[in-house]
Amino acid sequence: MTRPAARRAALLALLTGLFAILTAWAFQLIGGFIPCDLCLQERVPYYVSLPLILIGLILADRLPLVARLLYVAAALTFLYGAGLAAYHAGAEWGFWMGPNDCGNKPVIVTDAANLLKAMQGTRLVSCSEAALRIFGLSFAGWNVLSCGFIALLLGRSTIADKSAII
Repeated sequence: MTRPAARRAALLALLTGLFAILTAWAFQLIGGFIPCDLCLQERVPYYVSLPLILIGLILADRLPLVARLLYVAAALTFLYGAGLAAYHAGAEWGFWMGPNDCGNKPVIVTDAANLLKAMQGTRLVSCSEAALRIFGLSFAGWNVLSCGFIALLLGRSTIADKSAII
């Protein structure tokens, strides 16, 4: 049987992750903020790990060891996401260079008559410039906190669950 503290920590990690990824989608679809390439890469840990957490919650009572392993895998994925977001935030603050190809997607033009039209429809988004800062943090900065918090919660859920000893 899974401990209630472990289940609560995993459930809070799932809800926090859902809130974070839905907020990112809302800023994009409703707010009109176009994500750069790094922003899109930072979403991958959510797409991979949220289903793992959900499966872990479903299996927690019947297969606690499997659930614990899923939480560890999700925590490691979110730690990777926090590192990627920290790299992105550092590039935005000018601490280091961002990737050279971020936001510089080639415009494919088939003929010269459509060149101006193609250029007008292209919007480049740089990985080195924050689109918005909320309380001093960019989207990447908030993602560092989100991924780190989720990883900590998942670590708590694996430690709190003494019933699944490896």
